[in-house]
Amino acid sequence: MENLDRSTAEIKLVLETYFNGIFFGDAKLLRSVFHTQALVAGDINGIPYFKTADQYLTGVENRKSPYESGEVLSMKIVSIEIMNSIAVAKVNVPIFEYNYYDFLSLVLIDNKWLIINKLLTHINN
Repeated sequence: MENLDRSTAEIKLVLETYFNGIFFGDAKLLRSVFHTQALVAGDINGIPYFKTADQYLTGVENRKSPYESGEVLSMKIVSIEIMNSIAVAKVNVPIFEYNYYDFLSLVLIDNKWLIINKLLTHINN
């Protein structure tokens, strides 16, 4: 139980870093929680979306951030499931005119939780 509690707390910190990186447009901060070989896939308004983490982070670097757009940080953790050294987090990321839901796969590598895969979709409210 102690390991599960510690892992949950560590993953929550990763997710808070993820939220802050997106909200403030801080690609360096986001890079700290993504595995270098991570993939990003899903759909936006029904249009398939697929990028490497590097391509995704470059896009974050080159866009106006939600913070700069005057938005309020309202991202939240919906759920976290952990099994041994893997985990899946469901998060809600409302930014710009979108209401994203992300499923983030995480792995524990060298005692550090990292996002290895990001699946995303936008849903209408």
